[in-house]
Amino acid sequence: MRHIEITDTTLRDGEQTNGVSFNTGEKLTIAKRLLTEVQVSRIEIASARVSKGEHEAAKKIIDWATQHGYLEKIEILGFVDNFRSIEWIQSVGGACLNLLSKGSLKQLEGQLRKTPEQHVCDIANTVKRANSLNISVNVYLEDWSNGMRQSPDYVFFMIEELSKLPIKRFMLPDTLGILFPKETYHFCKSIVEKFPHLHFDFHAHNDYELAVANSMAAINAGFHGVHTSVNGLGERTGNCTLSSIVPCIHDHYGLQTGVQEIHLYDISKLVETISGIRVAYNKPIIGENVFTQTAGVHADGDKKGDLYHNNLKPERFGRVRQYALGKTSGKANIEKNLEKLGLELEPEIMKLVTQKVVELGDQKESLTTEDLPYIVREVLGTTETDTKVSIENYYVCNAKGLKPVATIKLNIEGTLYEETSAGDGQYDAVMKALHKIYAHRNSEIPKLLDYIVTIPPGGKTDALVETIITWQTAEKTFKTRGLDSDQTAAAIKATVRMLNIIHE
Repeated sequence: MRHIEITDTTLRDGEQTNGVSFNTGEKLTIAKRLLTEVQVSRIEIASARVSKGEHEAAKKIIDWATQHGYLEKIEILGFVDNFRSIEWIQSVGGACLNLLSKGSLKQLEGQLRKTPEQHVCDIANTVKRANSLNISVNVYLEDWSNGMRQSPDYVFFMIEELSKLPIKRFMLPDTLGILFPKETYHFCKSIVEKFPHLHFDFHAHNDYELAVANSMAAINAGFHGVHTSVNGLGERTGNCTLSSIVPCIHDHYGLQTGVQEIHLYDISKLVETISGIRVAYNKPIIGENVFTQTAGVHADGDKKGDLYHNNLKPERFGRVRQYALGKTSGKANIEKNLEKLGLELEPEIMKLVTQKVVELGDQKESLTTEDLPYIVREVLGTTETDTKVSIENYYVCNAKGLKPVATIKLNIEGTLYEETSAGDGQYDAVMKALHKIYAHRNSEIPKLLDYIVTIPPGGKTDALVETIITWQTAEKTFKTRGLDSDQTAAAIKATVRMLNIIHE
């Protein structure tokens, strides 16, 4: 079966995202996960001569890759610069140069002010020098898409001349993200037909939100590989998203990539955390809501034979299907959530709970599975029962030049505990005090996975703040929320909800 190479450029092109800068440890962690777990074909880890930090990170990654047999999968972007990029790559132990050259006559004449023949000569000298140091070379034809539109004869001349050199891969970028799929297919097909013996990669940008579609068109035309980034990070609107293109290749073309889909969500969350760039809730495969059914009719259809499922089953990506609770919820949505909690209600009670969920949804309340027991208790008139953990008192202090401090008095099933702790922030101090309390009980608090604070659109400083915290135990991942005019107070309320859940 035809194999499509996936070259991930999160650590090079992805780092060109405004506001994103990975340190050495972060780069090494992402590189390891991409190669050992996700199992992409290759990774582009740096641009030569950028900074001292880039040099240190590249060396760390290459040292690790050399020890574990991944060196041939590591690539570094370099330039036609009198061999300085080659010397930089040699100094970090690299074995592959991705050489940036000009793929359009406009860029060649406007930026380098050279003739095509002069440019080919400079590239040939660079390739010869790299090979003499046992560094293999791939070539980027920068602005190739504009080159095909405006100066196709130049593009064909460049590929023809460069094909005479020991170049492993020709990487053709839609640098400014200008192409559309039909055009991409036409350009790529003409290249493949003229040079059937060469290896071509397509490097898409997402300015018209067509990076995935254009990459698929390039594969359909016969290209051997595509370039991606985790979460679509990259210059301007970003690159082709790794988690989007891989299932398309597998499902629509029936081709192999070697990528392990089960790890796509995990690598997405890792990069989201490190980069600080949040993934859109509706982003295919990796978005928070993409495997959540909201409409009651959909939940009912799933109950009667998975009638609203497609091939993108959440289990493929290490995720689970969920059923949202809100004003469009029906009985089936609520039943699905109650199943998770092991609860079964009489028909009349179910009807009342459904009405309450819809009512809260109309008020724009955000509901989770863990909220259902409280709603059931409210419907049954037993809202004050089964509260096993409560905070009797707390004191949080934050002073300039000093670490925040929190004192917590906690009531756990009738026993009072009190602890004080400092932290890196007010809530961190609260959590450390709680950890001390639970250490006395020889038990642990769930791991905090995510912490989101929101206010209503147009809200002011005295508006209510909602804090949603995601927790993880050995058995499950769940969310709790708190609402208050103060962010720390809202987070404490969400935390108390979590403590009651683990004590149920």
